[in-house]
Amino acid sequence: MRVTGVIQAGGKSIRMGGAPKALVPLGGRSIIERVVDAVRAVTGDVLIVTNTPALYAHLGLPMVPDVFPDHGSLGGIYSGLAAVPGDAAFTVACDMPFLSVEVVRLVASRAAEADVVIPQIAGQWETLHACYAKSCLGPIERRLRSGRLKIIGFFDEVRVLAITEAQIARLCDPAVVFMNVNTPDELDRARALAASLEAR
Repeated sequence: MRVTGVIQAGGKSIRMGGAPKALVPLGGRSIIERVVDAVRAVTGDVLIVTNTPALYAHLGLPMVPDVFPDHGSLGGIYSGLAAVPGDAAFTVACDMPFLSVEVVRLVASRAAEADVVIPQIAGQWETLHACYAKSCLGPIERRLRSGRLKIIGFFDEVRVLAITEAQIARLCDPAVVFMNVNTPDELDRARALAASLEAR
């Protein structure tokens, strides 16, 4: 089964003051460069969903715009999944600086087993660190066209395979690997953590 990496970079970074959070430097690289490296190590192919392609042109990756502008993360998931050449998309947010290659590989390796393969941590679905099969396009599009944008809203129409917290914890700390950087305070914490991990 061919899985393509899809990085979601369509947000407006409002809580970061409007500066593109994906381009913020962290540990000598931008956050999105860290994400690209982790995803590419597993999937080989990577594309970016963005409405501001000039910001990411230096990465040399294919880019696609939102098919349904202003339809949130569900719209981004749909746009990336519709564009991938293979069977499924490993979809991840652009603001997760501590992605684990091992965890990406774990999720992607189960892609053939369900329509959605997704970690569940402390009862919460990690919707922007998950594999979505092409079979999800119809259910997602119906929800987008009706304005129902909650990502997990279509899960009852497809087969969902949960990757458990215990499975993740065997590989790394879930609190680290799923950390997002949305605010200046979160960026400070991420930089401190990056320095600590580097020191080890």
